[in-house]
Amino acid sequence: MVIKDIDDRKMPLVEHLVELRRRLMYSLVAMAIAFVGCYIVSEQIYDFLVRPLAALYEGEPNRRLIYTALHEAFFTYLKLSFFGALAIAFPIIAGQIYAFAAPGLYRKEKTAFLPFLIATPILFIAGAALVYYVIFPLAWSFFLSFERAGSEEALAIQLEAKVNEYLSLVIKLMFAFGLSFQLPVAITLLARAGLVSSTTLKAKRKYAIVITFLVAAFLTPPDLISQIGLGIPILVLYEISIIAAKMVEKKRAQREEAESV
Repeated sequence: MVIKDIDDRKMPLVEHLVELRRRLMYSLVAMAIAFVGCYIVSEQIYDFLVRPLAALYEGEPNRRLIYTALHEAFFTYLKLSFFGALAIAFPIIAGQIYAFAAPGLYRKEKTAFLPFLIATPILFIAGAALVYYVIFPLAWSFFLSFERAGSEEALAIQLEAKVNEYLSLVIKLMFAFGLSFQLPVAITLLARAGLVSSTTLKAKRKYAIVITFLVAAFLTPPDLISQIGLGIPILVLYEISIIAAKMVEKKRAQREEAESV
């Protein structure tokens, strides 16, 4: 809404600080409005996030999630509202970051930066959708496979998950996948800055594989389904990043050749 007003003039330090405060205020207002909106529909957000587990419980009406502290459910809804607000307000926050940085960029740099601004939320949504529609059903089925019926000689083993722990795990996985899907954006930006090259990325591929699965093991629960489910897409994105870096290098070479003529 304010990006069109940006020009290329230089601003003194005080004006930069005033501009920074203004951008932060816009971002905080967007977060506050989104938070209130998300809290109003927090029960619907909860229903959406618990749906993969509820689908596995279909036909078992006695299944439930529990909370063991008086304040736990309330703070869980606050947490849901905060992360929902962060996801909704992110395009506005990113736009404010761009609006603050744009006066220091050349016109070509502004044009080059916009595709990354658009790609970031799209890739985040793609990562979150992957974990929600693919990883959750597989992982929850795996965890529920350890339940067993009781007998005269042994007690039953049945999951009664705490609502806070379940939703914390869900949010953690969705953000882990969403952030991991930013790899092409990060590497392409580094390639544009000349900090990495496609040749280096190819040469370090074997190290990237090891690091990828170490990161996946750290970010996900200790089950192979989640770890492989995160590791393989990251490796695919790494290969896409190599292609993107090649394209950046090719365009840079063409530009330098045209300038040298």
